[in-house]
Amino acid sequence: TPGNFEITDKDGMHNISGITFQDRYQSGDNWYTKLEHHKFQKMKVRYPDSEEYQEVTFYNIQNRVFISSNEGELGKSCTLGETKWSNLQEEVNITKKNGDCLNGMLFGVFRVPSANKIDVNSPLGMSIFSSAIEEMKDLDVCYSRKAYEIYHSKKIVFMDDRLTMLPATMNEKGERVQRSIKLPSYVKNVSGSDAENYYQEVNPQLNVDERIKDINNQLSFVGYKCGYSEGYFVFDSKTGMVTATQVESDDRRTIQLIKDIRDALQVCLNDLYYAQSVFADLYDLAPVGDYEPSYSFGDITYNYEEDKQMWWKYVTAGKVPAWKYFVKFEKMSEDEAKAMQAELEEKEKAQQGLFEEE
Repeated sequence: TPGNFEITDKDGMHNISGITFQDRYQSGDNWYTKLEHHKFQKMKVRYPDSEEYQEVTFYNIQNRVFISSNEGELGKSCTLGETKWSNLQEEVNITKKNGDCLNGMLFGVFRVPSANKIDVNSPLGMSIFSSAIEEMKDLDVCYSRKAYEIYHSKKIVFMDDRLTMLPATMNEKGERVQRSIKLPSYVKNVSGSDAENYYQEVNPQLNVDERIKDINNQLSFVGYKCGYSEGYFVFDSKTGMVTATQVESDDRRTIQLIKDIRDALQVCLNDLYYAQSVFADLYDLAPVGDYEPSYSFGDITYNYEEDKQMWWKYVTAGKVPAWKYFVKFEKMSEDEAKAMQAELEEKEKAQQGLFEEE
């Protein structure tokens, strides 16, 4: 997460080329912090079969550990052997097996696909709500006023205090004692000019429609500033059914935002898969070789029931074998689905044979 890493270098294309990851844990009264620094580093090396030095670009990883008695301080340096990271090396240099430089850094970073207006030179994006800070404050005001109004909307009854008094009694000392009735919280005693007639109820009128209208208006601003279609977020639930065509037409801005975020996530995962592939090769965790990532995000406007009905029409029209329908929508294995289709076909042949002429 952003609080646990710091970018230390970037290349001309604004790609991260240096980064430090932070990891912490507490043991007893001490806090241990590991800073793991990643970077590309050029070094001159001489291989056993050569007499000349060659310049090689390594992927360099350095681990530094610190100990402190305070959680908020880095503290003083200590050795890896004093910590739970004792199985790690202080520094390693990694290349491909043929000595070539790695194709990328050994991590993936998810960047929200929005322009960084605070630091244009940063390789990181902005939060999805960064352009709607002021609108979100206004939304908070709208909702808070609605909540405040509801909180203070309880019924109030003003009643002359003499109407709530019980007949006076005498105590053990012969003194006259006046008692009153315990009233609900919404009843307030007042002194009126006419003790027999002073009674008034106050029922505050809630401006529900106006408040919700204000909230939805502000939600529309917030959603639009965050990249969604206007009116995408509402205080009340949406009602009615819409077709995929309507969704694509009405929510085109939302669909574009989802696509941009998916593309950014795919870039992040591609980098992550490459890092995993390098580690798998280094530690012989998998056979060395090329790989191809496969993504299946699905259609943004996809409707399951519409798709199911359409596939069944294909089956009844003879354009798609029934077993494919069973696999896709009935969660059967391919063998189970083919066996069911074969059984159905046998029953159909048997039924047809009953009516064949001899």
